[in-house]
Amino acid sequence: VQLQASGGGLVHSGGSLRLSCAAPELTLEDYSISWFRQAPGKEREAVSCISLPEGDRTYYSDSVVGRFTVSRDKSQNTLVLQMNSLKPEDTGVYYCATSCVIVRGRPIVAGHETWGRGTLVTVSS
Repeated sequence: VQLQASGGGLVHSGGSLRLSCAAPELTLEDYSISWFRQAPGKEREAVSCISLPEGDRTYYSDSVVGRFTVSRDKSQNTLVLQMNSLKPEDTGVYYCATSCVIVRGRPIVAGHETWGRGTLVTVSS
Protein backbone atom coordinates (compact mmCIF):
# COMPACT_ATOMS: atom_id res chain seq x y z
CA VAL A 1 0.00 0.00 0.00
CA GLN A 2 1.30 3.43 -0.90
CA LEU A 3 1.47 6.07 1.79
CA GLN A 4 1.12 9.71 0.80
CA ALA A 5 3.29 12.45 2.24
CA SER A 6 2.19 16.08 2.44
CA GLY A 7 3.09 19.34 4.12
CA GLY A 8 6.25 20.28 2.30
CA GLY A 9 7.14 23.76 1.17
CA LEU A 10 9.77 26.47 1.06
CA VAL A 11 11.28 27.61 4.34
CA HIS A 12 14.30 29.62 5.39
CA SER A 13 17.22 28.04 7.16
CA GLY A 14 16.39 27.68 10.84
CA GLY A 15 12.68 27.39 10.17
CA SER A 16 10.24 24.55 10.79
CA LEU A 17 7.87 22.37 8.81
CA ARG A 18 5.40 19.68 9.77
CA LEU A 19 4.94 16.80 7.37
CA SER A 20 2.09 14.31 7.43
CA CYS A 21 1.88 10.76 6.16
CA ALA A 22 -1.51 9.29 5.36
CA ALA A 23 -3.21 6.26 3.84
CA PRO A 24 -6.98 6.33 4.32
CA GLU A 25 -7.28 2.61 3.62
CA LEU A 26 -4.97 1.71 6.50
CA THR A 27 -4.98 2.24 10.24
CA LEU A 28 -1.47 3.65 10.48
CA GLU A 29 -1.09 2.99 14.19
CA ASP A 30 -0.98 -0.70 13.29
CA TYR A 31 2.22 -0.29 11.28
CA SER A 32 5.84 0.59 11.72
CA ILE A 33 6.52 3.53 9.42
CA SER A 34 9.61 5.32 8.24
CA TRP A 35 10.29 8.72 6.74
CA PHE A 36 12.76 8.94 3.88
CA ARG A 37 14.13 11.73 1.76
CA GLN A 38 15.89 12.08 -1.54
CA ALA A 39 17.99 15.13 -2.25
CA PRO A 40 18.70 16.16 -5.85
CA GLY A 41 21.33 13.90 -7.33
CA LYS A 42 21.56 11.70 -4.25
CA GLU A 43 20.24 8.33 -3.18
CA ARG A 44 17.17 8.05 -1.02
CA GLU A 45 17.96 7.87 2.68
CA ALA A 46 15.95 7.01 5.77
CA VAL A 47 15.68 9.81 8.30
CA SER A 48 13.30 8.47 10.93
CA CYS A 49 11.09 5.58 11.86
CA ILE A 50 8.60 4.53 14.49
CA SER A 51 8.69 0.87 15.45
CA LEU A 52 5.41 -0.75 16.42
CA PRO A 53 6.92 -3.99 17.85
CA GLU A 54 9.05 -1.86 20.17
CA GLY A 55 6.14 0.11 21.57
CA ASP A 56 6.52 2.94 19.08
CA ARG A 57 10.18 3.48 19.82
CA THR A 58 11.55 6.11 17.47
CA TYR A 59 14.80 6.20 15.56
CA TYR A 60 16.58 8.97 13.70
CA SER A 61 19.48 9.31 11.32
CA ASP A 62 22.55 11.14 12.54
CA SER A 63 21.77 14.05 10.25
CA VAL A 64 18.40 14.85 11.86
CA VAL A 65 18.59 13.61 15.45
CA GLY A 66 17.69 16.37 17.88
CA ARG A 67 15.94 18.40 15.18
CA PHE A 68 13.23 16.09 13.81
CA THR A 69 10.52 14.33 15.80
CA VAL A 70 8.24 11.57 14.51
CA SER A 71 4.92 10.87 16.17
CA ARG A 72 1.51 9.42 15.56
CA ASP A 73 -1.64 11.49 15.36
CA LYS A 74 -4.13 8.76 16.02
CA SER A 75 -7.09 11.11 15.88
CA GLN A 76 -6.21 11.95 12.27
CA ASN A 77 -4.81 8.52 11.35
CA THR A 78 -1.56 10.12 10.26
CA LEU A 79 2.14 9.99 11.05
CA VAL A 80 3.74 13.36 11.64
CA LEU A 81 7.33 14.47 11.11
CA GLN A 82 8.02 17.72 12.93
CA MET A 83 11.14 19.27 11.45
CA ASN A 84 12.84 22.09 13.34
CA SER A 85 16.08 24.01 12.84
CA LEU A 86 15.98 23.17 9.16
CA LYS A 87 19.15 23.40 7.12
CA PRO A 88 19.68 23.73 3.36
CA GLU A 89 20.96 20.13 3.34
CA ASP A 90 17.50 19.00 4.48
CA THR A 91 16.19 19.95 1.03
CA GLY A 92 14.67 17.04 -0.86
CA VAL A 93 11.54 15.07 -1.56
CA TYR A 94 10.24 13.37 1.57
CA TYR A 95 8.42 10.05 1.47
CA CYS A 96 6.91 7.70 4.00
CA ALA A 97 6.49 3.95 3.81
CA THR A 98 5.47 1.01 6.01
CA SER A 99 8.95 -0.06 6.94
CA CYS A 100 11.28 0.32 9.89
CA VAL A 101 14.61 -1.41 9.46
CA ILE A 102 17.32 -0.46 11.92
CA VAL A 103 21.04 -1.06 11.58
CA ARG A 104 23.33 0.00 14.43
CA GLY A 105 20.61 2.11 15.88
CA ARG A 106 19.82 4.04 12.72
CA PRO A 107 16.99 3.60 10.16
CA ILE A 108 17.91 2.45 6.68
CA VAL A 109 16.30 1.99 3.28
CA ALA A 110 15.52 -1.72 3.27
CA GLY A 111 14.87 -1.98 -0.45
CA HIS A 112 11.39 -3.50 -0.21
CA GLU A 113 9.47 -0.31 0.42
CA THR A 114 6.47 0.68 -1.69
CA TRP A 115 6.76 4.33 -2.61
CA GLY A 116 3.83 6.68 -2.72
CA ARG A 117 3.62 10.38 -3.38
CA GLY A 118 6.38 12.44 -1.82
CA THR A 119 6.39 16.05 -0.72
CA LEU A 120 9.07 18.58 -1.61
CA VAL A 121 10.91 20.41 1.15
CA THR A 122 13.13 23.29 0.11
CA VAL A 123 15.27 25.06 2.69
CA SER A 124 16.86 28.28 1.53
CA SER A 125 20.06 29.62 3.04
